[in-house]
Amino acid sequence: MQRFCFHLGAVSAALGLLAGCASLPRAQGLDDIHTLVEQRHGAPLSWSTATTAEANNALNILLAQPLTVDHAVEIALLRNPHLQMEFARLGIAQADVFEASRMRNPTFSVAALDPHRNGENKRIDAGFSASFAELLLLPSRQRLARGEYARSKELIGNAVLNLLCDVRAAWFKVVSAQQVASMRETVAKVAATSAELAAKFHAAGNIAVLELKLQQATATQARLAAARARSDLIRARSALNQLLGLAGEQIHWQADMHLSAPLANEDSVATLLAISREQRLDLLATQHEVTLLEGSLGITQRFRWLGNIEVGMSGERDNDGTHLYGPSLSLQLPIFSQGQAAIARAEAQLAQGRARLQSLQIAIDAAVRLGVDSVFAASAIAQDYRAALIPEREAIVAHTLDKMNFNLVGAFELLLTRQQEVDAYQGYIEAVRDYWLARIELARAVGARLPSDDAADVAPIDAPEMFAPMPDDTAPAQHDMHHGDSHAMPMQHDAPATPSTPAAAEKIPAGATP
Repeated sequence: MQRFCFHLGAVSAALGLLAGCASLPRAQGLDDIHTLVEQRHGAPLSWSTATTAEANNALNILLAQPLTVDHAVEIALLRNPHLQMEFARLGIAQADVFEASRMRNPTFSVAALDPHRNGENKRIDAGFSASFAELLLLPSRQRLARGEYARSKELIGNAVLNLLCDVRAAWFKVVSAQQVASMRETVAKVAATSAELAAKFHAAGNIAVLELKLQQATATQARLAAARARSDLIRARSALNQLLGLAGEQIHWQADMHLSAPLANEDSVATLLAISREQRLDLLATQHEVTLLEGSLGITQRFRWLGNIEVGMSGERDNDGTHLYGPSLSLQLPIFSQGQAAIARAEAQLAQGRARLQSLQIAIDAAVRLGVDSVFAASAIAQDYRAALIPEREAIVAHTLDKMNFNLVGAFELLLTRQQEVDAYQGYIEAVRDYWLARIELARAVGARLPSDDAADVAPIDAPEMFAPMPDDTAPAQHDMHHGDSHAMPMQHDAPATPSTPAAAEKIPAGATP
């Protein structure tokens, strides 16, 4: 029996050596994903492999500064919980590689047979077996598992890039919403002041009740617009906080109000299509999936006649005390099935993979072309606001103010033209926001940073200065609202901006002050 156990141990050790060591360090997988993402993002990224103390320290430093789009990306990489879920997929893929690189544990069996006769000893049979078919398929299984592991890293990297695009889009929505809310708040204060003055003039008998109600309705509309703008800002900040993984006191950050004007030059469709076919990680992962399915089909066809084969050692102690042991073989005969179902299944899976690859390629090409068209359309709209509508609205306000100087129009007409001018400013801000959102979606379709991104952040639109209220020391001009009226309603307006620099010096009026 001792010699039998010795042989069993030798066979077990040999099988253990054949299985080999296939453990994959998790840090190496994260580094590979980091490299994939950084190459396509186009800038160094702080990764989430830091310790908790280091991550919290980096987070506090980032939150203490005005939140730029790059800072938002860094915070998301540190705190986003969905990103941690994606990283957990790497551990699952590593477990699959580990399992595929090892054979199933061998089987040890023992039986004690009692003859139920006086004077006869029990008969003991023992056996040790392992699957020889698994040993033959082990190299192929290892190769397929490592290919699937590489594909998993590409899919995780693609998820990280999508998250970065979502964060950038949410940041632009916050900045534009904050600018619109600030502008609408100023307009609401101006309209409220005008309504209060109109009430005083009506009490003094200087204006009719109709003009009073018009002024009050204008103030109410401005107040509602400011409330909607504040609500939009709250929703935009909440969406960004979720993407950043912030909660509690961490959500009270200040956003950087820098919003750049559209770029002068955009990338061509041909250039972006070529980049997408090389850089889209989900496309690369699907291509690798097709390669793996082709390999799986080849293995299935090659070993179609190979059934379950088990080899091992068997031993027996007879009643007379003799020990018998020797090799054992268990062979599954391919009589009723020769692997037809397995081959058909592998062929169908390969056909599915190829169709999936073709569908993804078509979808990527369509998304890139649509993204380019969207960027050009958004750029044209923003340029039309900047070069046409805003200068036209400014000119209308200036001419209306001149007419009011000669009592040809009233204060309500001037306030109406100012409201339309403010609407044009808001439309320009939203057009610029839509332009950058279109570029983010184009980058998502390409799967990498756009070549023209190197020229970004060179032409800020200076929206805070554009919509700032007039300084208090500006001397207002006096204009009578009615002929012979001793009361005056002063209005003030800066010189209109030129078409090339719309609204850079334009200010929201501080309101009418008696």
